[in-house]
Amino acid sequence: MLSRTTAIAASLSVSTGSTNPSKLNYSRSLGLNNNLSYTASNPVIVSSNSNFASFAWNTSNNSNYTKPRMERFTTRASAQPLTNADELIDSVQTFIFDCDGVIWKGDKLIDGVPETLDLLRSKGKRLVFVTNNSTKSRKQYGKKFETLGLKVNEEEIFASSFAAAAYLKSINFPKDKKVYVIGEEGILKELELAGYQYLGGPEDGGKKIDLKPGFLMEHDENVGAVVVGFDRNFNYYKIQYGTLCIRENPGCLFIATNRDAVTHLTDAQEWAGGGSMVGAIRGSTQREPLVVGKPSTFMMDYLANEFGILKSQICMVGDRLDTDILFGQNGGCKTLLVLSGVTTLSVLQSPNNSIQPDFYTNKISDFLSLKATTV
Repeated sequence: MLSRTTAIAASLSVSTGSTNPSKLNYSRSLGLNNNLSYTASNPVIVSSNSNFASFAWNTSNNSNYTKPRMERFTTRASAQPLTNADELIDSVQTFIFDCDGVIWKGDKLIDGVPETLDLLRSKGKRLVFVTNNSTKSRKQYGKKFETLGLKVNEEEIFASSFAAAAYLKSINFPKDKKVYVIGEEGILKELELAGYQYLGGPEDGGKKIDLKPGFLMEHDENVGAVVVGFDRNFNYYKIQYGTLCIRENPGCLFIATNRDAVTHLTDAQEWAGGGSMVGAIRGSTQREPLVVGKPSTFMMDYLANEFGILKSQICMVGDRLDTDILFGQNGGCKTLLVLSGVTTLSVLQSPNNSIQPDFYTNKISDFLSLKATTV
């Protein structure tokens, strides 16, 4: 496959607008092989399409900054239609599937999914399901798979709600600190399982602010992280509370489960996604979030370590270019775009689209028909 390499500067910036700046010491790994470390006077700002940053919770007063080195990325040739499913299947050990738009739309299973998963399992392939949707915990997603007639173990499911809790554990986030949640039950359940104190979530959905003259809104000064995910009860109270925590609590992290523009609440149309909630907090705090969901490689790194999988032996299957396909490419995996969800063929082939998967096909059940016609 033809390719050309382009050098791009890693872009980092540090917010100076916090009224109580803290000094946090972080270590970041950029790209697949390049390592660098730096310190920042405020919580790190990470682009949603950059590789994930791994930090240690440290409130030292070192404000020195090490400039990132240049990174090298590959500009890929145009995606090829999948014509030989067997060849792709035989070339990898693990398939990672996005859920919305790949396995189901809303609460409706996409045709041919059960047979396709059975085929891959019969060939000894490991199947993993990764979703940016944070409204459910891994256990709750397990029940959804079961309701749709799919046999999937909880250990095979990685939701961004789980990723948020796993990330806090990975940086040794203090157990005496609290997490303010703008999101739904899935995040709360995963934080509870991880042993973290939290507040907010659905119970703040009905709260209002009485903006009388001189009114000052109080907030918990022991909140050390604000986690923002998809929230169908998003309101001004949550915006203001999260904003106060991020801007005024020393060292408070701004964590986003994802920045998806749209989501599939029903199979009839697209709906505003978690990125709209994240965008509101970004706007009010003037801070970039640390994103734990796709296309950040945190979940990829986590499951590779969990299962002992070589990333070169993984194929990422998804319906979104800027999350699923970029997630796979950031992790060094093969990538397959399916046209059963958000992305259309015209969008994929548009001159304005720079994200090209290795292959594309209509839906994952094409594995069945393409297998049958392959000579």
